Amino acid sequence: MPASRPHRVAVLVSEGAKPLDVGIPAQVFTTRASMPYEVRVCGAAPGLVTGGDGLSYCVAHGLEALAWADIVFVPGYRFPDRDDPPAHVVDALSAAHERGARLAAISTGAFTLAATGLLDGKRATTHWHYTKALAAKHPRVLVDENVLFVDEGTVLTSAGAASGIDLCLHVLRGDLGVAASNHAARRLVAAPYRSGGQAQYVPRSVPEPLGERFAATREWALRRLDEPLTLEVLAEHAAVSPRTFSRRFVDDTGYTPMQWVMRARIDVARELLERSQRGVEQIAADVGLGTGANLRLHFQRLLGTTPSEYRRTFARGE
Repeated sequence: MPASRPHRVAVLVSEGAKPLDVGIPAQVFTTRASMPYEVRVCGAAPGLVTGGDGLSYCVAHGLEALAWADIVFVPGYRFPDRDDPPAHVVDALSAAHERGARLAAISTGAFTLAATGLLDGKRATTHWHYTKALAAKHPRVLVDENVLFVDEGTVLTSAGAASGIDLCLHVLRGDLGVAASNHAARRLVAAPYRSGGQAQYVPRSVPEPLGERFAATREWALRRLDEPLTLEVLAEHAAVSPRTFSRRFVDDTGYTPMQWVMRARIDVARELLERSQRGVEQIAADVGLGTGANLRLHFQRLLGTTPSEYRRTFARGE
């Protein structure tokens, strides 16, 4: 994408579209000085589209917006297991993907994405209520019912409406860096980062105060990333055994405690690389990784790049 123009986002509204699913990408990628995006809400044709839950949408653009977009979001809609998307919509999505656009489904929008065949042989998810229906209707799709979102590069899928926020922040983090994603999360009053591998829906016998205690421990740890944070230290703060803490922490976050701590440290390092002139050695000390060599090692392992390359890509000019 040329650096001289904003990222182009199309939101494709289908018959029966869910209002939150439509609104999330339109709001996350809203055009403003801090967000170099242009958003167009479109339908199969310009005009009125009957939505779900008592709302309808008057869209200004038709399928030509898909030929314009860098990324197309397909919001969820009612009765996806019963109603097939129109053939010309499926063809327009396929053409957009062939041209180089990414396609991202929120909730049951995965059914429309699956109809293109682009999810065949790939992992995908949708709202937990419809995962079995998606697998039955599109047996070549590798449906994962236990995650919030799946990124397969040029095709992305997410679970229910709230995980659409997680997916949008994930896209934003890849486009503009972690500082911009965190800024958008604060604006939305949303969690800045939830693992795509976190479970959508976990039946619990755990009393809610325990979950709150773990959230408090995560907040406590985020303020102390420059200090030694072991499983035993975290479990002691949460007032449970290390074994219990480790097992329940995975349910809450999709990561083991030590994986979560490492990713938190790398995320803080990313923001410091973007927003400060600190050297790699100083940043490594600031985030509890000790040495620049250690930071480089984990940065490469988790992000596939080096701190220096990351800074060149995402650092903001003063």
